Amino acid sequence: MVESVSISNQSNITYPERDGNPMSDNTKQFRWIVVIKENLELLFADNPNTFVAGDLLWYPIEGDNKTRQAPDVMIVFGRPKGDRGSYRQWVEDHVNPQVVFEILSPGNRLLEMAKKFKFYEHHGVEEYYIYDPDKIDLQGWLRNNGELSVIEEMKGWVSPRLGIKFELTSETLEIFRPDGDKFLTFVELGKLRENETKRADDEQKRVNELQEQLQQEREQRKRLEDKLRELGIDINNV
Repeated sequence: MVESVSISNQSNITYPERDGNPMSDNTKQFRWIVVIKENLELLFADNPNTFVAGDLLWYPIEGDNKTRQAPDVMIVFGRPKGDRGSYRQWVEDHVNPQVVFEILSPGNRLLEMAKKFKFYEHHGVEEYYIYDPDKIDLQGWLRNNGELSVIEEMKGWVSPRLGIKFELTSETLEIFRPDGDKFLTFVELGKLRENETKRADDEQKRVNELQEQLQQEREQRKRLEDKLRELGIDINNV
């Protein structure tokens, strides 16, 4: 009887889809969240069982709507793509996000980040990355013996789960796909596509011009052969 009451109470619990906090505090933070999230979406576009989300509330415990976090970006291997109002772990075969990114802004506080760290460590995150775009500072942690251990050198670090490489310059963070291509902004991706389309159009134009030139040469040769035949000249002996 007690068990049935517990199940009934859990079924009546609401898990809000928003926590009242903004996705970002400024344009720089928002841009980095979008760049990382969308490039990871692109990287795993052909894998139907890799779920990537940005600013999505993650509830790890059924019946507890207070224990939650909304990572700036999270990646879950082993769960299908698709829209979700929140990530309720018990609905997702109890699969927790394995990789999490947080992008710092001036509004972040040390206590807030400490709480996030403890949450991610406790609930099974395997890789945790924090990037401060103002200081161009990247920090990372990797799960080891049940705990998140600091990654001593982030420059040139390759994520075990994602296969992406991090490079830090004096001006910015650069992230590279396993194939060596760099993570690009939406504008950069758009311009790249425009340039590729233009190159393809130019190449097709050159092919069309060459085909037209060859056709003209064939027609000219045929006219010449016809003229020689009219004059009684055997073109095979010419």
